[in-house]
Amino acid sequence: MANLKSLAKDTAIYGLSSIAARFINYLLVPIQTTKFNAAGGQYGIITNVYSYVALLIVLLTYGMETTFFRFMSKEGEDPKKVYATTLRMVAATSLVFMAIIVAFYKPIAAMVGYDDHPEYILIMYITVAIDAFAAIPFAYLRYVHRPIKFATLKMLNITFNIAFNILYLVVLPSLQLNPFGIYDANFTLEVVWIFYINLFCTLLTLLMLGKELLGIRYAFDKAMCKRMLSYTFPLLIMGVAGQLNQSASQIIFPEVYNGTAEEARMQLGIYGACIKIAMIMVMITQAFRYAYEPFVFGKSKDKDNRTTYANAMKFYIIFTLLAFLAVMGYMDILKHVVGRSYWEGLEIVPIVMAAEIMFGIFFNLSFWYKLTNRTIWGAYFAGIGAVVLIVMDIALIPVFSYWACAWAGFVSYAVSMVISYYFGQKYYPINYPLKEIGFYVLVALVLFGAISASNDYLPMIGALGVNTLLLFVFLGIIVKRDFPLSKLPVIGKKFKK
Repeated sequence: MANLKSLAKDTAIYGLSSIAARFINYLLVPIQTTKFNAAGGQYGIITNVYSYVALLIVLLTYGMETTFFRFMSKEGEDPKKVYATTLRMVAATSLVFMAIIVAFYKPIAAMVGYDDHPEYILIMYITVAIDAFAAIPFAYLRYVHRPIKFATLKMLNITFNIAFNILYLVVLPSLQLNPFGIYDANFTLEVVWIFYINLFCTLLTLLMLGKELLGIRYAFDKAMCKRMLSYTFPLLIMGVAGQLNQSASQIIFPEVYNGTAEEARMQLGIYGACIKIAMIMVMITQAFRYAYEPFVFGKSKDKDNRTTYANAMKFYIIFTLLAFLAVMGYMDILKHVVGRSYWEGLEIVPIVMAAEIMFGIFFNLSFWYKLTNRTIWGAYFAGIGAVVLIVMDIALIPVFSYWACAWAGFVSYAVSMVISYYFGQKYYPINYPLKEIGFYVLVALVLFGAISASNDYLPMIGALGVNTLLLFVFLGIIVKRDFPLSKLPVIGKKFKK
């Protein structure tokens, strides 16, 4: 019982801190999109560079976090050797990567479209190498059950990042202060300082992991290193395929856009800013994941586990549809998350949010191959989705700009979801309540149509009022069908009378 309580506490801290960190990081969006006008293309640069960073972090950690936990739990393995070997492996690959970047950052920058500003690549690629190395000490904190330190360092990193962004973008220009000559005579804002801030915060976090880094002094085991590489290779493939689904559109966009580099950056900036509103769905999915992942494996031996998984899927879909309608219903308020110059791209938000719902369904479906030890299937499904997305991006971006990115993500997740469901029903059949799920999807689509009409034809106050009523309609249907008030504690007693 004590172990279960500890697990629950750790899970809650990791989950809540991760969600809180994402939410705090969300505050960068209104700051940066207000200060960097869409026409300038600076936010497009940020979107593009960070897409490369997200992919590189997967490559440079190459599944070693999961591998670390797996080998730490193996009988007969020396935990000190496991930690030291993992730390040295990731340190070595990060240092090699940094050396390559320092030596060849100018031609690399030219390859990805930044020959005019190679410093972007130098700064951010060094930052990602440090981040990859720091991932292992953070994994060690999880292993030794230090969730408070883990969460505190993660939160401090983001808090410092936001504080320095506010200082650079808002405070210093307002006060006409120019320390170290970071502005020109007109106090022009440069994207490069956003990257410098990120590098500084990453280095600061690494320094605060000093105690955990001492583990590198233990012995390196060459034989263990080979076994680890063998274990982690499929995880790397899965990670890269999965991250391509998230980042490929932003990476490909400037390369295939039918226009000038400046126009491409402007259009990509609009896309990158507007999808941040849809990231609300990502936070909901992540919260569900933290609660659901340990729950699934804990229920795997129960007789009624498949019924439980089926119901969990239904309720996940119900509540993400509710979140979808809430975002659409209050778009007139939420659109202020991004600067006014980016509003022309707001129409892609429902497409991106629907894609994220399907990603969450795909995640729920993924447990069939995890529970049956067919994890390689996850790489196949994510890989097929990535291919679909890349092909659609290359073919359609020149014609439809960022709309192609939105629809490519939608189709990609839909394909992965359907294929996973099909094979899951063959190898681990679960009787999902498809009719009930279909009913809620249909109702949500009808209400979405009504909300869209309300937003288009009514003044803002009237639209907000009508949309609130429509949300209560959806809530009422949920309560009537699946959460009858008579069955709720305390409240239910009054209804039974």
